[in-house]
Amino acid sequence: MSNSEVPQPQQPQQPGAEQPGAQPPVTQPPVTQPTAGNVPPAGYQPPPAYPQPGQSYPAPGHAYPQPGQAYNQPGQPGGFRFEMPTDGPRNFNDVMPKAGFSGMFSVTGLPTELKVSYWIWLIGGMLGVLGGLFGVLGSLALFVVAPGLAVVVLLLVLVALALAAAQIVLVLKMKEGKEWARLALTIVAGVSLVLAVLGGSVGGGGMGQGIGNNWLGFLISAAATVLMWLPNSQAWFNAAKGRA
Repeated sequence: MSNSEVPQPQQPQQPGAEQPGAQPPVTQPPVTQPTAGNVPPAGYQPPPAYPQPGQSYPAPGHAYPQPGQAYNQPGQPGGFRFEMPTDGPRNFNDVMPKAGFSGMFSVTGLPTELKVSYWIWLIGGMLGVLGGLFGVLGSLALFVVAPGLAVVVLLLVLVALALAAAQIVLVLKMKEGKEWARLALTIVAGVSLVLAVLGGSVGGGGMGQGIGNNWLGFLISAAATVLMWLPNSQAWFNAAKGRA
């Protein structure tokens, strides 16, 4: 055997050194076997997905309460965006409450914000009717002293009386989820401001107290108006529109 055919001893491979052209070993992820601790129980439903920015509300999988059920999901965003109501009344029957005035003390299914707003409007309307009746009597007594002033005061009292009666009807329609009634109540709050200014400047003193809408009444109406437009209230109106 020649020296050229003698095999050369192999050099020992250094730890961590890689042979040229060798592929790195592929590490397989560990397979997790289902155990009693990570298996969901029977009947488990994943939580509903919340709407992403730019998506409309409600999100898929989010259910609103049906008529007669309590609105028990406060804190859910309502996605406020003002739009003119499209559910306006077409005739006189659409203006009157469906259940009449027998269910005016029932607030089942309303969120907390609308419940507070409803009671403010309803109690304020009742007090306005009562105050308007006393105002009519006071204006009639004023005819003996100042007929011209009595006519102005009587007109203001009659407007306030009609406004209070309309307020009771509108709040009952608002409870049915009618957006046009909510907008009308917002206008009523603006009219009450005008009546408060006129009543304070014309009536003055004790006669000003006989007019149903004053500054205190306007502030209460303004608070009730704000509650109707909060996000949680808006979500309830959106749900009522979808059920219609």
